[in-house]
Amino acid sequence: MIDNSSIKNALTIAGSDSGGGAGIQADLKAFSALGVYGSSVITALTAQNTRECRGIVSVDPDFILQQLETVFDDIEISGIKTGMLGDSSAVKAVAGFLEGKTVPLVVDPVMIAKSGDALLKAEAVSTLVSALFPLATLITPNLPEAAAILGQSEPETIEEMEAAAVALHKLGAKAVLLKGGHLEGELCQDLLYDGENFFSFSSVRIPTTNTHGTGCTLASAITASLAKGESLKDAVKIAKNYITEAIKQADKLNVGGGHGPVNHFHSFW
Repeated sequence: MIDNSSIKNALTIAGSDSGGGAGIQADLKAFSALGVYGSSVITALTAQNTRECRGIVSVDPDFILQQLETVFDDIEISGIKTGMLGDSSAVKAVAGFLEGKTVPLVVDPVMIAKSGDALLKAEAVSTLVSALFPLATLITPNLPEAAAILGQSEPETIEEMEAAAVALHKLGAKAVLLKGGHLEGELCQDLLYDGENFFSFSSVRIPTTNTHGTGCTLASAITASLAKGESLKDAVKIAKNYITEAIKQADKLNVGGGHGPVNHFHSFW
């Protein structure tokens, strides 16, 4: 049993981004910036920069399981985040291991890279929904991901976002954070739905192309706060403020010529 005053441990289960802006790298940066120790299970390797994803190599599901078992055999994990899982076999391996665990689980249904490259095979979407969503404390789809999961067009209004959030909740997760950054307008509005109530989190849209890894970072920031014992609503609020500032200060970085990363360590650098 760890002391309540000790630093909590969080785990990210995701793919590696060789450019450092998304995936495992972004998750570990967000964990560190928000005061939790980050451990990792890598599900895939990507040859990726700010402009493109040139290649993907999936990790064997048996080795994904070995990583999970090894981490849990030694480290007390207080929060888990999943990102890029790649294919059905990886989803099944992760879901099978996590079933029965009582640790808060944030599922970011990573499907498409900022470059437009597919990060989840089409046939794996139904497996993600059936096997992993029912285990999740929270799922964090953006509007294109929500449309793909539900098999419908992207929401274009707040009312349509609310309807989509309700439909997503019925798929089994305890709560849904539907990210509205793809909507038009001066505000970026995210909706949290816990099965009973909606909570809105808004920020002013920031004019920048440096938004690579925003989804990974937001989900990891939520996981960090849940690991520290924050309520879901407060964890989302803290994470929303964190990612907004990370985007606002992203232009201080000089990384690549495409969609650059957010500034994870804006409070320190």
